[in-house]
Amino acid sequence: MSHQQRSIYDAVHDCLMQSDVETKLRDTHQLHVDWQAGKLSRQVDAKPVQAIPAPGRPAKPELVHPRKVKQRKLTSPAGRMALLHAVSHIEFNAINLALDAAYRFRDMPDEYYADWLKVASEEAYHFGLMRDRMALLDGAYGDMPAHNGLWEQACKTDYDVLVRMALVPRVLEARGLDVTPPMIEKLRVVGDDETIAVLEIILRDEIGHVQIGSHWYRYCCELEGLEPEAHFRTLLREVMKAPLRGPFYEEGRLLAGFSAEEMEQLRLLEENWVAEITA
Repeated sequence: MSHQQRSIYDAVHDCLMQSDVETKLRDTHQLHVDWQAGKLSRQVDAKPVQAIPAPGRPAKPELVHPRKVKQRKLTSPAGRMALLHAVSHIEFNAINLALDAAYRFRDMPDEYYADWLKVASEEAYHFGLMRDRMALLDGAYGDMPAHNGLWEQACKTDYDVLVRMALVPRVLEARGLDVTPPMIEKLRVVGDDETIAVLEIILRDEIGHVQIGSHWYRYCCELEGLEPEAHFRTLLREVMKAPLRGPFYEEGRLLAGFSAEEMEQLRLLEENWVAEITA
């Protein structure tokens, strides 16, 4: 069987650099299937890890500064389309982030790669759901500008798996947990049940993704003899240079691997930070 095996790292890199959306979605699902079937190996010689300033993505959307991405109210069809486009962009980036986690860090247990290829496959599924919803409303991914903040964080955390697990799943993805329930409530007011159904699937799965990040973050802390909750706050101060912004979706974060004590500490950190800035 071994002659049929391919390096997981080379296969993931090819998928990461794929810019055609259809091919990327198909290949991302296939990676997960192939890893489970034993067709990918960590033992086969792989090319060395590369820095990836930009992963594969289509020519559109145009990437602009976050402040240039217009905010619109969800009460209008244009506002709902802007929301769908923004979430689609987050999901597309999340495919690349999950693939990069599997590609870049090569000293983790096999379960780590199984987890991140599963996450990548689920993010591809979410992107497909969002794209289908946009198509029903005569929109498409790439119709509006978007920003590159998520991938910039991938580049800033590409030197250490512990830092990556702390600051991408437990900060950026967990922020998605916080903002989705209020979004659902606003859509409920305007009666957009179809979009709510998609967001509820995404919210359920994203709790699992943040939980996977929490698990591997704690694993890395244990290896290095670090207390995870205190070290997380240190990383927020010294690497992110900012606290987490509330309000928090407490129920979702508790399911995703944050403790009640940690949530209290994060609220205090935010309050103290605001007090320092305004002092």
